[in-house]
Amino acid sequence: MGSAEANGARPSARRSKADVVDAALGILDRQGLPDVTMRRIAEVLGVQPSALYWHFPNKQTLLAAVSDRILAPSGLLPSDDIAPRTANIAGIASRFRDCLLAYRDAAELVSSSLALGLVTPSAQHLIADVAIRADVPAPLARVAASTITHYVLGYTFHEQQRMQADSLGALADVESLTPSGAAVGASATTDFHAGIGLIVLGMSVSVAGAQDRGTRKTRR
Repeated sequence: MGSAEANGARPSARRSKADVVDAALGILDRQGLPDVTMRRIAEVLGVQPSALYWHFPNKQTLLAAVSDRILAPSGLLPSDDIAPRTANIAGIASRFRDCLLAYRDAAELVSSSLALGLVTPSAQHLIADVAIRADVPAPLARVAASTITHYVLGYTFHEQQRMQADSLGALADVESLTPSGAAVGASATTDFHAGIGLIVLGMSVSVAGAQDRGTRKTRR
């Protein structure tokens, strides 16, 4: 898709880049990701679709901006976290999930933007930083942060799909492959934290194992 000038569009005095993102986010939350089209956004804003390209060169960059808006609160540590520790990782992951659950189809949207290399969740950088400050080697910290990012996105995508199916009365009345597989709400949150705990534990075990191997080599 071409630029605004190539499409003959001119910037609207009434519509800013933030207005476009707001409109897209509203459509996402009310109607779902399939309805977030340039034409629908333009209709909501009362402009021609070509006018949107003044602010965004294509739909993918617009959706990436929407993803950034959704994820913005997840990259902040609470004010009392003066000295970040590994224990804070669960809190960051939980805030990341909360940001996704705040909007319909948000996990699917963010996952798509991440796959295209257009966004990196701020929570991912923060998790890596917290782990490194807790003396986790940087390469392992980055792997753990990436793993947690994909876990949160996948888990929340599954949650939102089930919530949508439940609202439509379309959930199958059968047992899941796991006892808590059909969990929604408090039970789903418990399972979510259990999964994060396993990842953090695995990271800690890896660090301890590396330190133990280093100690044995030093003694030889």
